[in-house]
Amino acid sequence: MDYWAGYGSIALFLLVALIFGLITIILPKVLKLLGLVVRKPNAVKYTTYECGMETIGPSWVQFNFRYYIFALLFLVFDVLVVFLYPWAVSLRGGGWAAFTAMAVFIAVLLTGFLYAWKKGALEWR
Repeated sequence: MDYWAGYGSIALFLLVALIFGLITIILPKVLKLLGLVVRKPNAVKYTTYECGMETIGPSWVQFNFRYYIFALLFLVFDVLVVFLYPWAVSLRGGGWAAFTAMAVFIAVLLTGFLYAWKKGALEWR
């Protein structure tokens, strides 16, 4: 019975997350049905604007996919730093197991970096 006692907090967390998710989905619909949400559509409200100014030209602009690749690579190496810094601070306490785990982690990220480099994802044309 003691084995399952540790899972109570996880179950409670999942229950609260589920209830919060359901409330945020259902509450606006209930308020709309009760007439408590004011809805006054207007053509000005549906216009596209940026920084309080009207857009010049088409509002649908396709971005180069390289922006997204650079953003994803930034996130990957940002996560690397987030995991690498605490490991480096507590290097002596982890022993060889922590060192091996981090070596595998860095090897996987280095493999991804070399793959992106080989595919030309880091070159701006």
